[in-house]
Formats: sequence, C-alpha cells, structure tokens
Amino acid sequence: MADGIILLVVVVILVFAVKGSIKHLRGESPCCGGGSSELPPEEKKLDGPVLGKKTIQIRGMSCEHCVNRVTKALNQVEGAAAKVSLRGKKAVVSYDREIDDAALRKAVEDAGYEVVSIA
Repeated sequence: MADGIILLVVVVILVFAVKGSIKHLRGESPCCGGGSSELPPEEKKLDGPVLGKKTIQIRGMSCEHCVNRVTKALNQVEGAAAKVSLRGKKAVVSYDREIDDAALRKAVEDAGYEVVSIA
C-alpha cells in the first residue's frame, strides 16, 4: 500500500515536471527570473526616417522575458529600434543612422545572450 502511494506521488511530480518543461521549451513559462506578468517594452520610435534594417540571429533566448531583455538592450543603442522574435531567435533592428555591428553585438551580449550573425 505504501509503495503504491509513493509511486503515485512520483508519477504526479513527473507529470508536472514534464508539463513545465514543455511550456519552458515553447517559451511560454516565466524562466530566467522573469514573470508572466511582465509587460513588454514600449515600441521605440526613431527620430529620423529609417535608413535600413539589420537582422541579428541570437542564441540563448528561451522565453518572453528573454525577448524583453534583448529588446530593451537593443533599444538603448542610439538610433536603433528593435523587434525581437522568440520563435525565429532573431531581432530585426531598424536604424535612422549608421550603427556599427559591434555596438549591436555588445548590447545583446551585455544582456546575456550570444550573437550568431548580423546581416
């Protein structure tokens, strides 16, 4: 009888662990110290007309909290406005002046993520 109860408790714990892992991998859970109630950053408006766009492939994002961190970091670069996609693991950065790739790379890396490429 006691063995059955212990087995049932272990099975219930495993079910919740697997459900949580699946949500985490889909980017639907509050990992990285973030919370599901965190609001996304406001969309940044550029001062001048858009001169171009750069796409940054990013490794290490796993949830909306990660997206918010990368968005905030890139939006702090003068002349840049970012839209970050968790599903695509990328950021599309519009700019109204020339921005060095190194500045964008530094912003992403300082937020704790890895830049795979900038195109």
